[in-house]
Amino acid sequence: MRIMFVGDSMTIGSAGDLTWRYRMWQHLNATYGGPYKIVGPRRELYDPAAGAPVSYAYGAPDFPERARAHLAGWGEGWLHMAPLVGDAVRAGRADTLLVSLGLIDLGFYTNAEQTAENVRRFVAEAREADPHVRAVLMPVIRNVRALNDPPFAAECERFNELLGKTVADLGTPGSPLLLASRPDGWDIDRDTYDGTHPNASGEHRLAAAFADAMHQAWDVGGAYRAP
Repeated sequence: MRIMFVGDSMTIGSAGDLTWRYRMWQHLNATYGGPYKIVGPRRELYDPAAGAPVSYAYGAPDFPERARAHLAGWGEGWLHMAPLVGDAVRAGRADTLLVSLGLIDLGFYTNAEQTAENVRRFVAEAREADPHVRAVLMPVIRNVRALNDPPFAAECERFNELLGKTVADLGTPGSPLLLASRPDGWDIDRDTYDGTHPNASGEHRLAAAFADAMHQAWDVGGAYRAP
């Protein structure tokens, strides 16, 4: 199994973070009995001081460089990743994509329908690189803006409906797509440090949502258990 994490600021993380990618790495080491590799063209964290993804200061010294690979970017969404995913899948020979995108698209670039079209483009590009690639897709998780901006909240909900339909329409036995459940009990006051980005509690909840989807649908690893 060759896993690639694809995401926005919640996935790349910033300097000093452990990231939910680290939590997933821990989980797979504890529960997955087969060989696996984490792949992707990037290793960096976002550095707020530099305003760019130039940091390697992960908060966990035991997170090895080889497991830090990803295709995630601060301020990047489906719009940005759709043109990149094909080359990344080819280069890393990724067969399993764990994808958390959409909040940036809806907040700054595209409406729900346009964002859903970019999901379809993303899937098509990934499958052109590997016709048997499989993916777990995370719905948009409401952030503090959604609590205070009803039209934005409605756009998030509309996109999540369209994402579910897209997964149902495009999933095939040879290239399955899973719609993950939004992290159980997500609370922006408890699970984020700024109303959007995950703290330690949020990292565990994000990892659990992906891990449990893979375990339940594909019998990968076990049910998530936070250490």
